[in-house]
Parts: sequence; structure tokens; C-alpha cells
Amino acid sequence: MQFKHAPVAVSAVFDDPNLVSVAGLVPMLRLARSAGLDELAQSRLSVPTDKGANAGGKVMALVAGMLAGADSIDDMNLLRHGGMGRLFDRTYAPSTLGSFLREFRCGHVRQLDAVASRTLVNLASAAPLLQIRDGERVMVDVDDTIIEVHGYQKHPAVKTAIATIPEDGWETIEYPNAIRDEVTGRWISKAEVAEVPFTAFRSRKIAERVEGRLVVRRIPDLNPKQVEQPTLFDSYRHHALFTTTDKQTMGTVAADKTHRGHAIIEQVHADLKAGPLAHLPSGVFTANSAWLVLAVIAFNLTRAAGLIADRGGRRARATTATIRRTLISVPARLARTARRIILHLPDAWPWQTAFGRLFTATYAPPPAAAS
Repeated sequence: MQFKHAPVAVSAVFDDPNLVSVAGLVPMLRLARSAGLDELAQSRLSVPTDKGANAGGKVMALVAGMLAGADSIDDMNLLRHGGMGRLFDRTYAPSTLGSFLREFRCGHVRQLDAVASRTLVNLASAAPLLQIRDGERVMVDVDDTIIEVHGYQKHPAVKTAIATIPEDGWETIEYPNAIRDEVTGRWISKAEVAEVPFTAFRSRKIAERVEGRLVVRRIPDLNPKQVEQPTLFDSYRHHALFTTTDKQTMGTVAADKTHRGHAIIEQVHADLKAGPLAHLPSGVFTANSAWLVLAVIAFNLTRAAGLIADRGGRRARATTATIRRTLISVPARLARTARRIILHLPDAWPWQTAFGRLFTATYAPPPAAAS
């Protein structure tokens, strides 16, 4: 593609008050309102002083900024350009939103958690976020994005438990399709699995300890410097998972396979780090905690929007960056006629059909939101 006009024939002037760069925020915030986000935040957040006033509007503004691509408080200026003030009420200044976040204390973050959980439940009624059938199990994978959860520095109790597995207790499994090893990056097609009873949180009070199974997968640990030189003793790397599921319900091999199949939390971390969690924006711990909860709310909204806009298609499985590029960051010119605002969107927009589905769905009468 080449530039069509001579440089002297082109100029740039920021002077149109009727343009917006993120017209997709219109259906996205309608979706958030139908899920009760603003009302829940207004009724449940008790952030003190005048900085906590109109908590519902400020939460909506922060989430809107994140949906539009903001990864810092200053980036909330994305909401204050062109015709945004004609589309949305209370487009707060970044300084106002930053002051609101810095007033949060631990209890207020827990209140925001309650808002987030109820918003997610309401979103699930509008879009099939959890697609399960009767009798299926929902697997929840919890992972830490700051420190490693596997490697050579396992807790001693796990190492001790693995060492008690007898050599004849290992079962060889072959993968129909090779899988990528998490540490070395190489592809493996064969491994061994075993399990041993394990008590989690054993350093805590007896009432807080959890009895379950430690399911372990081991693969040969090749010498990276002498791959063609066999070692004198076999050495392995171990990957362990803890589960409370009964062995009769899910055997050792099935538990290992299920764990490999459902572990998508790392993809969610990567998605969030490509947006609002590129960095935490404040020097105040509780402000960052609130920012994290708001980022998760924005993430859940994009997941629901993708499903509504393109059920079963690419948008239903797309990353936040793709949803933002195709459905949110859509430029539009505002026009008013007969007391109505019309968004004039780009002709031949490649994702016009998906945008239309989302827009139509969010302008239907909203369901009653749970409180």
C-alpha cells in the first residue's frame, strides 16, 4: 500500500467535536449496565469523603477506559475527546479517578470484589460464559502470575511426597499428539504418571488442612549440554497437581489429562498484561488492588461481548486485543436528528456484522439484574 497524495496536499488538524475513536464503548457500556455494574457499585461501595462520591459512575468510567485500552490512570484521558461528552455522562478527569482509587482500603476492595462477582453472574445470563452440560465438572485453575508455580524450588513437603512413590507405581502414558513441555519448550509424546495421598496446608490448624491426592507427571530430564550422551542414572522432572476429586470419579491418568486440557489461566494473565495490567498504576497497594478487580471486570465484559457478537465464531474465542480492535476501537461521527444521536461508522468495516449483533443485543430491553 502506498500513499495516494503528495505530502504537500495533506494536513492534520484536531478540530472536529463530533468524532469519537471508540464507538464500540456504546454497546459495551450498555452491556455493563444491563449486568448491573453501575448500580451494584453505587449501592455497595462506601469509599469515604467526596472522592468516593458517585462510585457507580467512577467505576463505569474506569472500566470504560480499560476497555478502550488504558493501562494507566493518565490513559483515562481516552474518554475525553471529540464527541465523547455527547455520548456519555460524567467523563471524569484522570486526576479524579486516581483520587477515587487512592481512597480505597482493604474493605473497599472486598466490596468491589462483591460487585465483580455479581456482575459476572449477571453477564452469564446474557452470554454462555460457562458452556457445560448436566453431569460435567467445572475445573478452576488458580495460578500466580508473579512467582513460578513449577520448577526446581518446590515446597519440601511436595518433594518428600513424590519420593515415597515406588518405582512400580508409575504408569506410562503416550500422548496421541505431542505436547509442549512447560520448562524446556521441547515436544514430548511419552510420560509417566502416579499419585500419592497428600495433605495440603499442613502447616495450618487441623481444621484448615485439606486431604486429597497429589497427581504427579514425570518426564526424562535430558542433559542440555550432552543430549546424545546417555546419563548413568535416570533423572526426571516432575509436574504435580493437587486435587480433592475422588479417584473413582477421576483416575490418575484422567486427572493428568484434564489438568493439561483446562489450564488456560496463563493465557488470561497474558491477555491482562497486554492491557490494563501492563503495569500497576499507583504506589498505593489498595489502589492497585482495586485496579486489578476492575481489570477483571473489563476482561469479563470483553468475553461476554465476543460471545454475543459472534457465537461460535472467531470473536467468541478472541483475545481482548482483538475484541478491542474489531468491536471497540471503531471510529464514528456523531449526528443528531429528531432528538436521536446517530453514529456514522466506517463504510465496509470488516467486522460490521459482529458489531451489529452486539449493538442490537445490548439495546434490547435488559434483563432484571441480580443484586
